[in-house]
Parts: sequence; structure tokens; C-alpha cells
Amino acid sequence: MRLQKECLYCKRQLVGRTDKKFCDPQCKSGYQYQKAKEQPERFYNKVDNQLKLNRKILKEYNKGGKVTVRAEILKAKGFNPNFFTHYWKNSKGDVYLFVFEYGFLKREEHGIEKHILIKWQDYMDK
Repeated sequence: MRLQKECLYCKRQLVGRTDKKFCDPQCKSGYQYQKAKEQPERFYNKVDNQLKLNRKILKEYNKGGKVTVRAEILKAKGFNPNFFTHYWKNSKGDVYLFVFEYGFLKREEHGIEKHILIKWQDYMDK
């Protein structure tokens, strides 16, 4: 006597091959997505997601090419200054941290932490 199998995702009765697990490609995809969501987020994904968020925030606040913004405003949006792609040191010795083409420099003015935001320029390649 053969056992009736059901789709691992939607639980409908399967028709066809004996080793079949899903009734259609949509159920297979849905099942794999569901299983992936149950797994803890991978380190690479955490880093990638934070870099994308940092870039989005820097782009949003840097409309003029060079802007000063309070650090607390950026942090409230989810900005994390510990995630960056590269750095650039200017002739004064200031080190700007970059998230792709958007950079920031940590500064403290009158006891308030701020970030000077800039965009990558061609002369920085030298």
C-alpha cells in the first residue's frame, strides 16, 4: 500500500512521481523562502544590508556636496558609522570614511557629535 504524500508547503495531495515534494514551482519557492526566513541572518547579509542603509542615509542628507549633520539624526535613521567601504585622508590629515561614493568625517563642535558629509571627487583618486 502506497502512502499519499502532500506538498511540503501548501499540504495539498501530490500527484505524479513518488519522490515529488511540491505541487508546483511556486510552492517550492515559497517553502524555500519560508525556511530561509527561519534561519538567523548571515554575517554577509548583515554587513551588506547595513552598508546599503548607510549609503541611502548619507545620500539623503548630502544634497549639496558638503553638509554638516548631527550624528544623532543619522543614528536615529539607522546609520552605523562602523560600517564603511574605504577611507580617504586629506592634506590636513583628516580621515573621511566612505560608504561607496558618500563620505563622512566625525567631528565634535561645542560638545555635540556631528558628521561632515561629502561626496567622492575625482581629485581624491590621486
